[in-house]
Amino acid sequence: MNRPLAPPLSEARLARVAEALAQVVRGKPREVRLALCCLLCRGHLLIEDLPGLGKTTLAQALARVTGLAMQRIQFTSDLLPADVLGVSVFDPRDASFRFHPGPIFHGLVLADEINRATPKTQSALLEAMEEGQVTIEGETRALPDPFFVIATQNPQEQSGTFPLPESQLDRFLMRLSLGYPDARAEREILKGEAGRGRLYELAALLDAETLRGWQARVAEVHASDSLLDYVQALAKASREHAELPWGLSTRGVLALLHAARGWALLEGRDHVLPEDVQAVWVPVVGHRFSEARREEGEGLAWQLLTAVPVLG
Repeated sequence: MNRPLAPPLSEARLARVAEALAQVVRGKPREVRLALCCLLCRGHLLIEDLPGLGKTTLAQALARVTGLAMQRIQFTSDLLPADVLGVSVFDPRDASFRFHPGPIFHGLVLADEINRATPKTQSALLEAMEEGQVTIEGETRALPDPFFVIATQNPQEQSGTFPLPESQLDRFLMRLSLGYPDARAEREILKGEAGRGRLYELAALLDAETLRGWQARVAEVHASDSLLDYVQALAKASREHAELPWGLSTRGVLALLHAARGWALLEGRDHVLPEDVQAVWVPVVGHRFSEARREEGEGLAWQLLTAVPVLG
């Protein structure tokens, strides 16, 4: 028999986290919840939008309520991989090299405007995002646990950007867009009742141990055979779609199922429903269908979602 999940992931505690984030990021409850889901799933988040719509503010708010040590890296065309990972510096006192860790060695890394850096520097994040470690000068160094990357990027149409390659995009569990705030939310920002000015009022509501416990429970959320049939039907439809040069890979299917488990956990359930798959479908698969244009990938994702019936 299905049973509701017991604490520590209580509805009350989750509500407090979401409410705290809403004090800063007004009018975007779904996007905030998806960002929390991404964190619970040990995934990484890509936020693509125009400048000035709250991408960095959302990342900073998440860092404060989760208690994760955050480091912001401003990606520019002259940023080097060593600026991200760290470098060994010769110490004349004992005639040896000492490693100086880069900003990647933080619990939450904000890669701001990631597509303004060259592909060589972008690739410095690949191992970190996939393995939770980096290899520097032949030595492997572990990153903090939890480790969460939030990258922001501007639309590809803007000048001075380098498109993220497919291998880099695939490391992101989700891609989101915040969009313009509605009139009410924008008025609250103008009056100083929301936005970046409220960041320093946020208190840490979680700790690393609690967060790791929540993350471990995602894999325990049950997915029935009929639910797996539905997930595979969506993947099959993507592979047969005439407008898609390639369909959803097996790694993409695993990402979708894991995200659906995380969404179910946020809903306080120990089993996945088709609604959970549908809730995360577009942010999980959109950037895997079209790396260049967000609207194109998300449009194709919506087509597939409406065309594939729920099985069982």
